[in-house]
Amino acid sequence: MNVVRDENQSFVVTIEDTGESFSCQSRQHVLSAMSRMGKKGIPSGCHGGGCGVCKIQINDGAYETKKMSRAHISATEEASGCVLACRVFPRSDLSLCVIGKLQKNILKKTDKPL
Repeated sequence: MNVVRDENQSFVVTIEDTGESFSCQSRQHVLSAMSRMGKKGIPSGCHGGGCGVCKIQINDGAYETKKMSRAHISATEEASGCVLACRVFPRSDLSLCVIGKLQKNILKKTDKPL
């Protein structure tokens, strides 16, 4: 596993639900990088871990977190990889699933009928 040695290092974050990937620097929170994917309407609340809008489940990879509201993420959830994207900083490539309010726009079908 490629673990961060440089604060400017960039990692690949893969959304398992869609197979999409995006780049995220080690000093950047995952929500910020995710918003640059080009999907419209990605829910983005307080960016401080207090609103719970950007809940994700990290299934693989190393990361650091900043403080998150226990009203939205319990200690048990956090220990199992359920975190807020605005408070997660990658330390290696990550693989995650979107949960909660993020699902609506991340998983939105863009296929048009023929």
